[in-house]
Amino acid sequence: MAATAASYLPILLFLAIALGLSAAFVFLPMIAAKFTGANRPYAEKLTEYECGFPAFEDSRSQFDVRFYLVAILFIVFDLEAAFLFPWAVTLEFTGWAGWGAMMIFLAELALGLAYAWKKGALEWE
Repeated sequence: MAATAASYLPILLFLAIALGLSAAFVFLPMIAAKFTGANRPYAEKLTEYECGFPAFEDSRSQFDVRFYLVAILFIVFDLEAAFLFPWAVTLEFTGWAGWGAMMIFLAELALGLAYAWKKGALEWE
């Protein structure tokens, strides 16, 4: 069956509404900030509040490698938790093979944790 141009009208209407709403969500807060005075910066508003230390003058200055190491370890063990929940839900269907595969996965993670611990990656000086 050949599609006519009229059959694409709902899709085009949906895309036009989505584009209009997206533009409104981006530009209306900016316009409201101009009229309400929320965009007037001052010293207190421009201070650092997330990392706790002043911003660097040079954007190419080096960070301590421990920040990256902690982030990588967090991602690894966060993914472990993300894999454990679906595994626990489907354990009834996967049976002993699923249980064995997860035990191998957990053993690999335990070995990785032991290695990181031995290398001192978890110690903060």
